[in-house]
Amino acid sequence: KKAVIDRPADHLMIQLTSDHWAGAPDSIKRHMQGLSRGLGFSFMLDKPFKTNPHWSVALGLGINGSSVFFNNMAVDLKATGTKLPFNNLDSTDRFKKYKLVTVFAEVPIELRYTFNPAKESKSWKIAIGAKLGTMLNAHTKGKTLQSKSGTAINAYTLKESKRTFFNSTRIVATARVGIGNFSLVANYQLTSLIKDAAGPNITPYQIGICISGL
Repeated sequence: KKAVIDRPADHLMIQLTSDHWAGAPDSIKRHMQGLSRGLGFSFMLDKPFKTNPHWSVALGLGINGSSVFFNNMAVDLKATGTKLPFNNLDSTDRFKKYKLVTVFAEVPIELRYTFNPAKESKSWKIAIGAKLGTMLNAHTKGKTLQSKSGTAINAYTLKESKRTFFNSTRIVATARVGIGNFSLVANYQLTSLIKDAAGPNITPYQIGICISGL
């Protein structure tokens, strides 16, 4: 039986993504601006099938952060009501740069197919999977307060943290296709970002690249 060689097995994975919200109402969507982005790291243990080395299953641990940028809007995490306010600031003072950051710890699992397992570092690969995550942090960050006309008022930074309005657990469907240590990746959240009674049914998704190896 021919031994399988050159199998780094994509243990360490780094994902750089463009982040989006499906289901966001127009009142929120029109204030989303700039390149909202995500960064994820995971370490996976890859187990090839003994009966067919083209196939393998990988399980691991990871962390994923997402930064969604807004223009003329504030997300009031400190609100005392039952709903998460997305406040329109078109006609009042606002921050020049403003973002909502969410961070999750994750347990990813993938079913992988490698076209040439004997030369995996140069082979085409595809993978589908899922990630079970738990929220570690949710915060907003605003930089440089300015008037509605764009005049700077104060060059300070305001950061507020609170997880109350968000679902603490999430499930994400994942897919990758690529060659060697580089692949295109898509992640689609199957659970709502915000609790049912606290706001709109927003399901984040990410599209980007994955760099893997080791």
